[in-house]
Amino acid sequence: MASRVAALPPDPSPAPLRLPFNIEAEKTLIGALLIENRLLEELPVPLDEAHFMEPLHGRLFARIRQLADSNLLASPVTLKPLVEADPALAELGGLGYLVGLTTDPSVLLAAKDCARQIHDLALLRALIRVGTELVERATDTSQAIAPLAQIEAAEEALYRIAERGEIASPALPFARAAARAIGMAERAMQSGGHLSGLTTGLSGLNNKLGGLHNSDLVILAGRPAMGKTALATNIAFHCALRCAQDRAAQRPSRNGAPVAFFSLEMSAEQLALRILSERSGINSEDLRTGRLNQQQFNQLARAAEELNDLPLIIDDTPALTIAGLRTRARRLRRQRGIGLIVVDYLQLLQGSDRSQNENRVNEISEITRGLKTLAKELDVPVLALSQLSRAVEARDDKRPQLADLRESGTIEQDADIVLFVFREEYYHALRKPEDGSEKFQAWLDKANRIAGRAEVIVAKQRHGSTGPVPLVFAKELTRFSDPAEEDWADWQA
Repeated sequence: MASRVAALPPDPSPAPLRLPFNIEAEKTLIGALLIENRLLEELPVPLDEAHFMEPLHGRLFARIRQLADSNLLASPVTLKPLVEADPALAELGGLGYLVGLTTDPSVLLAAKDCARQIHDLALLRALIRVGTELVERATDTSQAIAPLAQIEAAEEALYRIAERGEIASPALPFARAAARAIGMAERAMQSGGHLSGLTTGLSGLNNKLGGLHNSDLVILAGRPAMGKTALATNIAFHCALRCAQDRAAQRPSRNGAPVAFFSLEMSAEQLALRILSERSGINSEDLRTGRLNQQQFNQLARAAEELNDLPLIIDDTPALTIAGLRTRARRLRRQRGIGLIVVDYLQLLQGSDRSQNENRVNEISEITRGLKTLAKELDVPVLALSQLSRAVEARDDKRPQLADLRESGTIEQDADIVLFVFREEYYHALRKPEDGSEKFQAWLDKANRIAGRAEVIVAKQRHGSTGPVPLVFAKELTRFSDPAEEDWADWQA
């Protein structure tokens, strides 16, 4: 007789997840609010309808808030229309249920603690939902597997929960706001009378802007070959260098900070090469091609050793979405304490909805709003590079204007500061006449006079004045620096 295979016992069904909640706390809070509407203004945590486990209690809370916002009394009587229209409330006893919630005045004493518990339990339920969805997506292989996209979506969801969990900043009385303003002025005074934000490494730009300030979106724009990336790299380097110097001296860093540089155009190695070129004083072209003698190589090694502890993090992930950038920036803020974010450049970022790519204006609008929101969320300056439209090339005067910002007026609208990089020598070289012609000598004289000259035009600044800032550009080192005062006076003449 053939042996029979013993059937395996069925796997025990997993116990269903029990979501955390406290219905009694919800009832206590609703009863307290019906007794004393002014408690809405004193809740220790931000609450809305979604925080309540029992949907009926969420609807009651929303209705109480709606009446209070309209300066109307919220009581069992004024909620009667809701009682009559809500089957769930009618099933519990209607008006009698509401009256029963208000019979015990002691609920007033527990209202704030109940509100905090309702809030915290709602966050725990949200965490459970995110975890459950993450497990379901990770185990579902019926569709294309994109683990990195799933991780990015999970981080975004977790950060949204964290945002809901944060206690909103209270409105500041003038005295406290004034105290903060005085603190900014004190920092500027201690730095030499002009710098209250993070340093740009350029005295002229620091004088004009007062440094880069927290929560500001700074747009640095220009046509190709003007040196946008070079200037952004210079700023990032000097801000990080100031932080490293302050750390080495064991003093608090007032005008420096760790920097996150999101490079969507150049690789991390190319950016590092530019910084090493500036620091070592070796021609960047020689570095790229390896035309170095032993002395130059020793200089390069010393520069690399000096910058070993430079708090500059480079992320060269291509085709980054604005949501992905914000996720990475939040993580770096939490893990590395970054104080400045640089994005090179915003037209290479993608919107969260790839299907919107057909409407590029809307996508750029989403990106600039996202960058401004990020600056405020993390309370750091965000320096974003931007291309300019070709309208500049069609004018005799090549100096850029705000109208030249490419693809969206919201770039100008969302930005706190708009800077343009302009180098006249680039356009002058394109107009070179034939050698030996009558105009050649005049062209050559001007070429010699403007060689190395550059300007950063402050076209918009919410906090101060606008106008040009003179700079010197060393093309072989991709380095911007401040000119001597007498040189700039001669330039303006």
